[in-house]
Amino acid sequence: MQRKALFKTLALSAALALAPSLASAQGGYPARPIKIIVPAPPGGAIDTIARVVGDKLGASMGQAVVVENKPGASNNLGTDALAKSAPDGYTIGIVGGSHNINKFLFKNLGWDPEKSFEPIVYTHEVPLVFAIYPQIPAKTLPELVTWMKAHPNDAKVATSGRGSAQEMAAEMFRMASGAPMLLVPYKGSSAAHPDLLAGRTALYIDTISAIQAQVKGGNVRAVAVSTRKRSQSLPDVPTAAEQGFKDYDANSNGGFLAPAGTPKAIIAKLNAEINAALKMPDVRTKLEAAGIEIQGGTPQDYAALIKSDLAKWGKVVKEAGIQPD
Repeated sequence: MQRKALFKTLALSAALALAPSLASAQGGYPARPIKIIVPAPPGGAIDTIARVVGDKLGASMGQAVVVENKPGASNNLGTDALAKSAPDGYTIGIVGGSHNINKFLFKNLGWDPEKSFEPIVYTHEVPLVFAIYPQIPAKTLPELVTWMKAHPNDAKVATSGRGSAQEMAAEMFRMASGAPMLLVPYKGSSAAHPDLLAGRTALYIDTISAIQAQVKGGNVRAVAVSTRKRSQSLPDVPTAAEQGFKDYDANSNGGFLAPAGTPKAIIAKLNAEINAALKMPDVRTKLEAAGIEIQGGTPQDYAALIKSDLAKWGKVVKEAGIQPD
């Protein structure tokens, strides 16, 4: 009897010792500032979302929310830092299109897009725009393909470098169209635009958030958008599917993640808070003005999207014959 009583006492002591941490993981969260890692430079879509949503989270959760940009290595540097952060809800991150592509392009990432993270919420989709040098006599995607086949030496396509959504969209278009293309890598949209505007490249399949000002200014011609549905920002531009490329569907999408092992209660709280922020009129106005199409949903919804994208981009990389570094 004495031994049984001792075991009960020890069990009670252990439960009491654990109680504060459980409270912290649920009702007491957050008790200190939250950091959002953005694995890209300031100014892009995921940085914009992190800052706009982060401001709302700070107000609703009663703690400061700090955005930390950690660009480099095709977005792998910041993503690796997120994967190796403590799974306590105080370091989360937002990722873009390269998150589900890099697995197939790099041999030793140090993280896995599914196993190393807990999905929080799918936040956004950014359509890509087929933007061409306006002196090219093509008004539609089929006309662009015809021009490329007639001018193979001039069929230079800008990309935003290895692993970018822009590169994968171009590879997918090459396979769908059979057009000859020379892919020319740049360090992002701002570096690629001058050559497109000068006609040194013929085509750039760029995110709408980055290229829409050039389209609306008449500096480039938009002949298609890459997604199944037309873009809210450029509703008069037809999709690739509408122009005969029925299986073509590419975009830069992403959302918030936490390190693997983050308590489910914390994931649920963050999911609810971020979904609420995404529904706010001023948030929607700011993000939609940047060409960002807002999503939302459950952690399970985002997990399913990641799985689907991994299958799609893995197939593109394999069929394109791209070898991992």
